[in-house]
Amino acid sequence: VQLQASGGGLVQAGDSLRLSCAASSRAFNDIDISWLRQAPGKERDFVAAISYDGGTTYYTDSVKGRFTISRDTAKNAVYLQMSNLRPDDTAVYYCSRVRNWPREPYNTWGQGTQVTVSS
Repeated sequence: VQLQASGGGLVQAGDSLRLSCAASSRAFNDIDISWLRQAPGKERDFVAAISYDGGTTYYTDSVKGRFTISRDTAKNAVYLQMSNLRPDDTAVYYCSRVRNWPREPYNTWGQGTQVTVSS
């Protein structure tokens, strides 16, 4: 299943942004999906994950209460709603299939989407 992230942009601190992760395969609705991000000069870090049925979610501590992960099975899409953005949220965001719930993804990456938060 190939995944494509989109929706990034340049925003100011405190703003909101919604990222989308889409796939053309129906198998997308049978797999757990996670969002990860990579800031310049840093490793790729886990952000959030959602189970195949949307019933279970998991977040890294730094985004709890600000980010919400969700999915729309009819649209084969997973979303990351980001609110109260901070400059340290600046990164390239990727979506991936979860290999080991919730933090370990498969090591295959589609094109990420850049999120830049100015102070």
